[in-house]
Amino acid sequence: MNKQSNTYTLLYIIVLVAVVGTALAFTSISLKERQQNNAAADKMRQILASVNIEANGNSIAQEYEKYIISSFIVNDKGERIDNEVDAFDLSVEAQSKTEAAQRLLPVYQCKLDDGEIKYILPMYGAGLWGPIWGYISVNSDGRTIYGAYFAHQGETPGLGAEIEKPAFTSRFAGKKLFENNKFYPVAVVKAGQPAPEGADYVDGVSGGTITSKGVGAMIDNCISPYSSFLESLDR
Repeated sequence: MNKQSNTYTLLYIIVLVAVVGTALAFTSISLKERQQNNAAADKMRQILASVNIEANGNSIAQEYEKYIISSFIVNDKGERIDNEVDAFDLSVEAQSKTEAAQRLLPVYQCKLDDGEIKYILPMYGAGLWGPIWGYISVNSDGRTIYGAYFAHQGETPGLGAEIEKPAFTSRFAGKKLFENNKFYPVAVVKAGQPAPEGADYVDGVSGGTITSKGVGAMIDNCISPYSSFLESLDR
């Protein structure tokens, strides 16, 4: 065949695309399981971080199995419900965008070394430049926050990105979720500004006003539907 002909060029391109496409597909399939395992391990790490447990590398799964003694799903009435999807695999992003009364709400039950029980609740929201997410852990009575973990996709370094630093997350420890038996999501306010009436609050990140507001809105949207469940823990 004439290598200078249009037919040869077209056949060459078709064969090349087929070979490269097959190679990429094979690589994607080969790496898919590893990518899923890495994503699951990172999620486990984040869940543990909300109760101040650091886990890295090969120890993540072992630490998760040690401390997370159960996971389940509740509705906005605080009732446990059966679902074909495991709590760990449930998309918090998708649930956060539906009406509260229709949501499936994952709960992770943690038992610390001293025997104390904590409940970990996932969150998903929007920051300045992209999604933010995290986990809040509450004490066994469901009334106070034990710890928090936040992450982001692309917030500004040194500003909004500071939500993932202990200097910010540690502010949530001990904050109340109930006042006079009424539920209030913890507010995130600009330093020096008053909090909403009745609500406990933390100061937002300096210079990261929009991201801080995003965290506050995320807590309100994602933790408020758990209020009945949290209230039931103290009965």
